[in-house]
Amino acid sequence: MILYSDYCPRIFPLNGDSDPSELDRVQGIDPTSTLNREKIKEVGSDFTAWKRGTPTIGYALTQNEEGTLEAWLKLANKSSSSKTVTLDDFKTSWFDICEYLTDDDGTFLGTMQYPKLRLSGFSIGIADPDAIIERSFDLVGEHAIHWKNDNQYVIQLKATVASAGLLDSANNFDVVIGSGDYSDYPDPVADPDVGAGKTDAEKYIQKIMRVRSGTSTELIVDDDYDYVNGTKTLTIADAQADDIYKIFYTATSYVSGESTFVKDTSKSGGLTADSVDIYLYIPASGKPGSEDYLYRMQSATIDVAFDRTDYKEIGNKDVVLRGVRENTVTVTLSRYLEKWTAEEILRGESSTFGKIDVKELSDDIALIIKVYEDDTKSTFKLGYKITSLSPTELRSSVAVDEYTSKDITLEADNLLITDDANEL
Repeated sequence: MILYSDYCPRIFPLNGDSDPSELDRVQGIDPTSTLNREKIKEVGSDFTAWKRGTPTIGYALTQNEEGTLEAWLKLANKSSSSKTVTLDDFKTSWFDICEYLTDDDGTFLGTMQYPKLRLSGFSIGIADPDAIIERSFDLVGEHAIHWKNDNQYVIQLKATVASAGLLDSANNFDVVIGSGDYSDYPDPVADPDVGAGKTDAEKYIQKIMRVRSGTSTELIVDDDYDYVNGTKTLTIADAQADDIYKIFYTATSYVSGESTFVKDTSKSGGLTADSVDIYLYIPASGKPGSEDYLYRMQSATIDVAFDRTDYKEIGNKDVVLRGVRENTVTVTLSRYLEKWTAEEILRGESSTFGKIDVKELSDDIALIIKVYEDDTKSTFKLGYKITSLSPTELRSSVAVDEYTSKDITLEADNLLITDDANEL
């Protein structure tokens, strides 16, 4: 059996010069593969066949808030030097997630690979005043592969054309796997599903992503690259200086001197609700002040849903275009009713104003959630900011032997995530 501590998830961003990394502080992973097969019958016969559709992969992942931007940057395919992530960054981002599996006897059982996943939505939740802040991600894709035996490891080899001198006269760039700069990399193993009559490139190389001047392109096998297994030589055509190539294949062993999963003990195990400040304010008034701080909060949730427009094409079973038609950001704030601070902010009036009419509530509200290292709030870690929020629902609840609670729901189409407090 495989215990949770030996189930090691790793993310491989496909766009841009973003390196793979472990997914830390994960609390749960729930992938589901729906095969989309349709039974076909006909009148006058008991003949039955099956139409095989493209599978639909749903991948749910829950992570404790760790107070870093790392996971957001990987999901958005942005470099580690970036300080902000917005919802637009997820429109065309895609990535592989590989789960490296080891049983109770210490035997490595192989890799579960979910290629070309995209983000379809996520939430940031603070369930109650004692809770650990949680991030929940919903991912979608079309493939799920268990690599085992001789193909048990998924490898990404990153090769950079450091100078034009590495190209031949026809602008070909050679990567000799297992030699020179790539001597630590294991030999590729043929995909057992790719049969006779196929080229070595089709058999041994899973995919290649090229990053050129910030633009990422998936190369076409046999047109853009060739591979000769006898010499372990991968030849990439039409290369240029400063090109970056992310080369994926499977192997019997992992990269020499590297681990599939490095446990990070330097980050928090999970930041808690007492380490959070929540501000609700009118942006026209400038930065939020003490009068915009929300007290008596019992829970706070940000839910983001993407209306994805991912398209296939005739003659191809894979998704070839990725985009998002619309973002929906829903904020739910729950508190015990003691003061009307939140409603006063929504109305754009001070506490001395004598009337709060729901028809007059503003539709230009901003929310900031600041996450700190601990409850002293001396070290800022991460911030979430939403603007142009409009309230959609106000709800009260009172019952015998209970205090009155008040819930507010707001909606917008934007979200900024940053580890730089100045961006808020």
